[in-house]
Amino acid sequence: MYPRLGNLGIKVKFVMLKKERYKAFVEHFSENMPVAETELKFESTFQLLVAVVLSAQCTDKRINIVTPPLFRDFPSPEHLAASDFDQLFPYIKTVSYPNNKTKHLLGLGKMLVEDFNSEVPDTVNELIKLPGVGRKTANVITSVVWNQPNMAVDTHVFRVSKRLGLVAQKVKTPFEVEKDLVRHLPKEVIHKAHHWLILHGRYVCLARKPKCNECSITEICRYYEKNRTEIAFEQAVNKIPTK
Repeated sequence: MYPRLGNLGIKVKFVMLKKERYKAFVEHFSENMPVAETELKFESTFQLLVAVVLSAQCTDKRINIVTPPLFRDFPSPEHLAASDFDQLFPYIKTVSYPNNKTKHLLGLGKMLVEDFNSEVPDTVNELIKLPGVGRKTANVITSVVWNQPNMAVDTHVFRVSKRLGLVAQKVKTPFEVEKDLVRHLPKEVIHKAHHWLILHGRYVCLARKPKCNECSITEICRYYEKNRTEIAFEQAVNKIPTK
């Protein structure tokens, strides 16, 4: 029989294995967020593509304000292809990098018409040929529309996956995070896990000041494991009434 270490006054720290952490992550969100969707508003694959291109380094809230008149007046790739900079720019002038995005949408519309018969392609390799469409955007489109097991890594996915311990701290690039998540997540949940991570990062695991006191997965979080003392102290201080 091994000695009971607790009786010897030795503190034993149990470290959750990576496999166990992924399993707990999937089980929690499958139960508590079975339906996870993008917060961008769209009615077609073309509209989603335009919205995601516009959303780069911009909030979904802002994009949802901009897109209704844009979609009304440019409902198809043909409409974009037939437009010009001066006509399109006023519709998206309030998003980030409007000059570049106007050029991207004009080129995107033309390429869809000329090379893809006005249909949005359904593979990452074809999508990234379009102006303004990188790997992240292509992964979003294929996972949201066709539930393909592709993981789009934005700033929220990058931050939250590392904080939770799903991905090693030494990982430096979005592509490395993507590969690690796809390698360890069950294939059938990858398209939803993207949204789990984004929404958790957007509303709970904030960049500068994560809301650990509101988080329901601290028991599987590596960041919380390492900082629980400081977090508990801060929570206690915040409860002290001010005069």
